[in-house]
Order: sequence, then structure tokens, then C-alpha cells
Amino acid sequence: MSAMILPADHPPSGEPPFSVDQALTLAVDHFRSGRLEDAGKLCQRILAVAPRHAPTLHLYGIIAYRGGALPESIRLLRQAIAADGDVAHYHADLGEILRLNGERDEALVSARRALDLNPNNSQAHSNLGSLHYEGGEFDEALTFFERVIALEPRSADAYCNLGNTLRARGNVTEAAAAYRRAIALRPGYAAAFNNLGTALRELNQLEEAENAYRQSLALNPNDPITINNLALALRDLERFEEASALLQASLSLAPGNAKTLTYVALIRLDQNRPEEAHRVAQKAVADLPDDPETLNAMGLSLYELGHAEEALAFYRRALACRSNFAGACNNMGNVFKQAGALGEAYAAYSRSLAIDPRQADVFVNLTDLRKVKADDPCVAQMEAMARDMDALPRIARMRLHFALAKAHDDLGNADEAFQHMRKGNALKRAQIIYDEPAALAFFDRIRESFDAKLIKTKSGNGDPSPLPIFVLGMPRSGTTLVEQILASHPDVHGAGELAEMSAIVGRFTARDGEPLCFPEAVQAMASGDFTRLGREYASRLRRYSATATRITDKMPSNFCFVGLIHLSLPQARIVHVMRDPLDTCLSCFSRLFSAEQNHTYDLAELGRYYRKYAELMEHWRAVLPQERLLEVRYEEVIADLEEAARRIIAHCGLAWSEDCLAFHKNRRQVKTASASQVRRPIYKTAQGRARAYRQHLSPLIAELGDLVDAEVLRR
Repeated sequence: MSAMILPADHPPSGEPPFSVDQALTLAVDHFRSGRLEDAGKLCQRILAVAPRHAPTLHLYGIIAYRGGALPESIRLLRQAIAADGDVAHYHADLGEILRLNGERDEALVSARRALDLNPNNSQAHSNLGSLHYEGGEFDEALTFFERVIALEPRSADAYCNLGNTLRARGNVTEAAAAYRRAIALRPGYAAAFNNLGTALRELNQLEEAENAYRQSLALNPNDPITINNLALALRDLERFEEASALLQASLSLAPGNAKTLTYVALIRLDQNRPEEAHRVAQKAVADLPDDPETLNAMGLSLYELGHAEEALAFYRRALACRSNFAGACNNMGNVFKQAGALGEAYAAYSRSLAIDPRQADVFVNLTDLRKVKADDPCVAQMEAMARDMDALPRIARMRLHFALAKAHDDLGNADEAFQHMRKGNALKRAQIIYDEPAALAFFDRIRESFDAKLIKTKSGNGDPSPLPIFVLGMPRSGTTLVEQILASHPDVHGAGELAEMSAIVGRFTARDGEPLCFPEAVQAMASGDFTRLGREYASRLRRYSATATRITDKMPSNFCFVGLIHLSLPQARIVHVMRDPLDTCLSCFSRLFSAEQNHTYDLAELGRYYRKYAELMEHWRAVLPQERLLEVRYEEVIADLEEAARRIIAHCGLAWSEDCLAFHKNRRQVKTASASQVRRPIYKTAQGRARAYRQHLSPLIAELGDLVDAEVLRR
């Protein structure tokens, strides 16, 4: 006679006892309805009278798993198998829970035993697929997941697992198709939408990736992982403020999450806030010391703060954790390039492209590194990528156009180069916000504020430090070359393009605490204000070198602050570098700048900006003492390096050093668009470069007007 189970409230209810099988059926009903506590209590009562009842032990083990008690679940499932070891799904379920508990070897044994008992057990195939996937054995995992689909062709989970495996094998297009099939089978599958977004992001289909992530969040709005993924897609789209807001929302759901902090650090770097990025990256690395993305973010923050060797060490650590990390290879290339190690830079960029050959930003770096030759492998790679140009995201198209423009320029194909310049600049111009009327009016406001009377009445104050040397002028005019000559002097430290002056000016307030606006603020400044400004600047500059006699600041746009520099730092040296206007503007137009320079992406706007710059420099010549400003023409430097270098060094109050003639051997970091050019001895190929493009430059020439040499126009 089988054991009978009394009702829970026996004897008052008067209900008759029921059998073990009836009790188990009721327990299963409770389980399927989500009433796990009721199901568990029934299992306990069954086991009290039938302690070796295998189906109940199995169900009770699954209930324990649902409650998060993995060790207890494993114990109960093993008891079920001990009671009846010939049931395949007992072994399959045990294998899955062992896998989740980190017991891989035992999980493999259980899953294989399940298949011995039933070769068509889809759960066991899925378990083995997951185990091989987690072990990095993607080919084996693929075989098992394909078998699951053959057995259960309408399993959305199986297609999602297949997609994960295909993506891990590098078959990202096929992975996206698998995720779409999973979604078709289960339209409310949030995880599949999230995974689809990641696959599309890897395929550079960024707008589609954004849409997939948003669909996932519509189904599961409080998932920090998906929120982070959407933020990364928006970062790729250069929508940094939106990305930053999402990451803050993610941190509110999972405070202190190190992965999220990693992404915050990357966004802060995009927003040109390297100190904040570094602080955030330090917190992330403390929690994730072996995470490649976190190590890479730490390296980037160090690099932006000028600690190149430390940055390189973090990139190497990232690659030690993930050898196929294309981004870390690219970042290593940037460090090598700006240190003058061009061979190492080329190898790093090439390694990055070998991992992922469709990185338009790496092609920009690679073509910038050296003169492209016809047999250079990157030419064929870029042309192949360009054949599918319309399928690329807008940002990738923009970058690829700039890289191809550089390549064709090097190859002497001016017409083809210009078409790529034009298309790349048009894409960039559509992306940015440039208030041209305000930008041009700013030049007029500076001239009106710094008139001769103000210069005369406000002079004679300021901080007397002789430390700063300002090298300024239009971008691409030769400022990097002049700074490199100066930085090769043993008493000079080249600090590169610094935002110190604009940062200090931006914080200036009047004595009553009301904000002031530059340049009008100078009218209200007292002598002590100029001294304070100069002292703060000199103090900040000293941080770049504790021992140098002079430190250069090569921010080109400091030409806006020449009058303020004269009043606040009367002993500072100012070197204004000039180059042929057409050559300068064409060089700007051919460049995808890392930041600012929003006036350079349209020829007419560029011409109008250049004219205002020229008018401002003429104004400084008129109102400042003649000796305050040394003007150096790029063409004169390349025609007679020593004569020009001696003039520059003498103007800066330094004794002559022959080291200045070997500027290309200087291994300091150069973080500008001309980093690779200043690693070569003087070359003259850039002089007169605009001649080959004359027929394409009509909008620029019209705006420059009489600034263009008439002889150039006749050629």
C-alpha cells in the first residue's frame, strides 16, 4: 500500500488523505504558478513519508535552485539521481546547476551522462554548449547549440546562445541574424535585443544599435548593463552629454559599479576632462585590476595628463588580459607616434587593423604616420572599405574620407584627394555646432577692448616671470615645428598645446564677485588683477617642469590673448608663426582635428576666420611694442633652419645650442596633428602644397582676397 499524506490542517478539516502522486501533482501546480513556498512545503511532507521519492527530490532541488540555494539544490538533485539514476533530465539539470556553481568538470560529467541516457536531450546539449562557450571553446559550443536548434527549432534561448557563440567566433553578422531570429520567436526578449545592439555596434551600425538597446530598455528599463551599452553606442555617435546622463542613471541603480565607472572615465576624456577621468578610472581599476577595458581607460587618462610611459604600461596590461584588444593597440600606437618611435607606432596600428580591419579611426592614424606609397597595404584595405561606404555609420564614413584624402594626397592624386576632403569635411560640418557670427565678432570685440589707450594705461604691471614662451598662430602654420626647435634646447621644456590661459581667463571675476566676460573684462581689471592672473599662469606652467628655464605653451589660439599676455606676463616671450595662407588653410581643411577648430570644415568659413585672425595680428603689431612679438615665417624656417632658429632662441633670451638644429631627434611627447612631421629633418614638400588644389579652392580664395599672393593665383 502506498504511503498516504494527511491534509495540512488534519484532523479538523475532515479531508481525506491523498497519495504521494497526488501530492506531487499539486506541488508541481504550485511550482508552475510561482508559489514556490507552497510547493516546497508539499515536497517536505512527501519526503517525510517517502524520503527516496526521486521526482519529489528533483522538484525540491529545482525549487532550491529558484531560491538561489545552489549547494542545497545540488545536494537534492544528487539524492534524486541516487534514487533513480536513469532519468536523463535529472543529470541535465544537475549539470546546469553545477555549471552555475562554478563546478565545470562535474558539470561536464553530468551533461554527458544525460546524453548517454537520451542523445536527444536538448537541455544537456545546451549545458555542454554553455560549458564550452565559457571555456573559450567556441567551435565546440557552436556544434552543441546548433544541435539544440535542430531539436527545438522554436527555442528563442537557443538562438540567443547561438548568437553569443557566433559573435565570440567573430561571425558578428551571423550573430545579429541569430538574435533577430530569437526576437522573432519571442518579441519580448529583452536580453536578445541587448545582444543584438552589441552585435550591431561591433558592425558599426550605430543608429541601429541604439534602437535595439532602446527596445531592450523598453522591456527592462532598470537593467544597468543595457543602460551602459546604450551609453557606449551614444559615445560612438559622439553624443557625449546623453551618454554621460545615462551612465549616471546606471550608477544610481548600481552605485559604485566599476564597469560603469570605466565608461564614465571614457566619457570624461571625450569631454576633455582628463583629471576627472583619471580619478574615476583609479576607482574602477581598484575594483577591476584585470579588466582590459578598465586598464585601457586608465591608460588613456594618464596619456592625456602627459604620463606617456605609465599609460603605455596600462595598455600593455590590457593586452596581456585580452590579446585581441584592437583599441589598446591603437592607443599604444598613439603613444609611440608622439614619442617619435614611428616604427613601433606603425607596428601597433597594423596589429590593431589585423584584429579589426574596418577601423576608420586607425586608418586616420596610420596614414598620418608616414607618407603613403602605392603598394602600402592600407590603400587597398581602405578602398575595399570605401566600396561599402554607404553602409558605414556617418562617423566611420567621415574618418575614412579623411584617411583616403591623406593617402591620395601622398600619391599625388590631388583631384581624388580633394573629393575625399570635401566629403569628409561636409560630414564633420554637419555634425558640429559652429556659431560663425559669434566667432567672427569675438575678434572684433578683442580689437575694440585692447585698443592702444588700454595697452598704454594698463602696462607696467603683471607678474615678472620669464618662464613662459608662447608659440602661437593658425593651426597647421608651423607652430609645432617652432616649438620642437625650442624644446630641443637644454633649458627649454616643450609643454605642448595647453588650455591653461583660456581656463584662467574663463574663471576671472570682478572684485564684487560678478562674472566678467573676456575681452570686455580687461576694462575693469586693476593692476593687481593682471599680476594675479600672470602669477597663476606661471605657477600652473611650472607644474610641467620643475627645472626648465623656459616652458613653451603652443596653443595656437592663444593669439586671441596676446594683449592679455603682454599685460599680465610682461617678461613672457611670444613667437608668432606664419605660413602661406592658402597652404595653411588647405592643411587645416585636410585634417580631422581631435577637438575644437570648428571653423576649418568649410572652405568659405575657414577663409573668413583666417581673415579675422590676420586682422587681429595686424592689430597686435600696431598696439604692442615692436620687441614683444617675434614673427617667424614657416617658409623661412625651412629655407634656412639655422638662421631662423638662432633668431628664435635669441628672442627667448637663451644662449645658442646646436641641439636646436637636430630637433627631429628629440624624443619628447608631441601631442598635436603634426606629431609625425616633426620627427623628420626639414623637408620642403609642404611648401606650395595648395598649388595642386588651386581649381578646388575658389570659395577659400574669394574670402581670403588680397591675403593671397597674386603670383600664386597666376600659376
